[in-house]
Amino acid sequence: MIQSLFILSPTGEVLIERHFRSTVTSRTVCDHFWTKASEGLNHHGGVSTASTAILGSNPFMLYDSVEPVMEVPDIGNDGSGDAAASGGGTIYLFSILRDGLSYLAACPPCIGNQNNNNGGMGISPLLITEFLHKIADTFVIYFGDPADESAVKDNFSTAYQLLEEMVDYGWPLTTEPNALTDLIRPPTVMAKIQQAMTGGSSTILSEALPNGTVSNMPWRKAGVTHPNNEIYIDIVEEIDAILSPSGGVISSDVSGSIQAQSNLSGVPDLILTFNDPTLIDDCSFHPCVRYARFEKDKVISFVPPDGAFELMRYRVRMNNGDGHNKIVGNMPIQVIPRISYGKFGSGEKGSSGVAGRISLSVTARSISSLIYSSSRKGPLVIEDVAVVIPFPKFVRTANLNATAGQIIYDEAGKIAKWNIGKLDEKTRPQLNGTMVLEDGSEEKVSTISEGEQPPLLVTWKILLSSVSGLNISGLSVTGEHYKPYKGVRNITKSGTFQVRC
Repeated sequence: MIQSLFILSPTGEVLIERHFRSTVTSRTVCDHFWTKASEGLNHHGGVSTASTAILGSNPFMLYDSVEPVMEVPDIGNDGSGDAAASGGGTIYLFSILRDGLSYLAACPPCIGNQNNNNGGMGISPLLITEFLHKIADTFVIYFGDPADESAVKDNFSTAYQLLEEMVDYGWPLTTEPNALTDLIRPPTVMAKIQQAMTGGSSTILSEALPNGTVSNMPWRKAGVTHPNNEIYIDIVEEIDAILSPSGGVISSDVSGSIQAQSNLSGVPDLILTFNDPTLIDDCSFHPCVRYARFEKDKVISFVPPDGAFELMRYRVRMNNGDGHNKIVGNMPIQVIPRISYGKFGSGEKGSSGVAGRISLSVTARSISSLIYSSSRKGPLVIEDVAVVIPFPKFVRTANLNATAGQIIYDEAGKIAKWNIGKLDEKTRPQLNGTMVLEDGSEEKVSTISEGEQPPLLVTWKILLSSVSGLNISGLSVTGEHYKPYKGVRNITKSGTFQVRC
């Protein structure tokens, strides 16, 4: 069970604080978390607003030093520092990072212990972690993407109302977006104007229960109608990889998800079949999926929610058989970094006499491990290409120039983002620049040569391609008389895609 929930800003400020039981968790648990999280930052006091915009939802800069579950002392709400007097001594703190915000759930030490003095049942740690992600996903639905610090500050009342409905005495209760939007209407411009004029809340609450609350399908509303009946399905596969400075694959892993957008009237019953279901492993499904049917026939039978939802998640089965943790042997994109430190002459060095140089080249590779759809035509085009460059702590400033794209540099966070956009085989964008180092950086530069240079983070996306070759062979609709339009496509994108320097 969740005792308290905190949402922290990118600078460690507590934005949302909600206690669900009689025991109030002290904010000191947030201090313990932020002390640990700050170890992975390039400067003291957290990340800046510009750093949050650059990193987006990529947590690698912050979570290098934070464990998903931390055991922290509970000193009690009185701040006396006496953990024993507060009753419990320790608190389990779960954390995730989404859109620059840290979501923290404080749970009592009865986790995993059925015979505890608090009389509570043991609870799965993955349940808490998944629920925190569900809260972040709900904020995106209500406040837009990204649901960052400014979005939460603009919708404080709605955020607290959502937590009231989603949690009941510390246990997850209502998490389906369709049910939540019936209970709490998403904020609108008119509601905010009314709030400014009357001084009241912009949150619109419903006095009636959602239609699906008392049915066996809480994820779907009753009486849904659409003028055009259609359903779109995206098979999205993300590649998590670590690449060497020369472009070789050190390790890789592929996880996939099936994202759906359903605009179907009535109560349709769908059956989805794959061309080769043996390619997928370690599946997790939306509650609408009949799991017994999948276990028996390897088909997905479900009544879909209305609107956008995630049907399932899976991992690509490793079939290379060589014992190495490499699923993708050849990547479709290659990033070659060259970083050096030394004395390069006047004008480039700081008062310490030492400066740095950086050079990056990015190329698209048509020969890779990806499998392309038969409907794909034309040359390879990689979309949304961007490179995040974290600089070491001893770098004072950097002067960067690129032959293509746009560079955003955060002086405080010492992070740069190179937005390239679309990339094909003919274009070979390059970035070059110099770095001015802090005083007395000679000894620190020597440690960089031993492998302490922060890795680059690369993001990209390729349409009509996949790693596993998984495709949908059929999608049938029963229970309704209409014939909907069906659209299916494959997307391959980067997950945590790091390049060592």
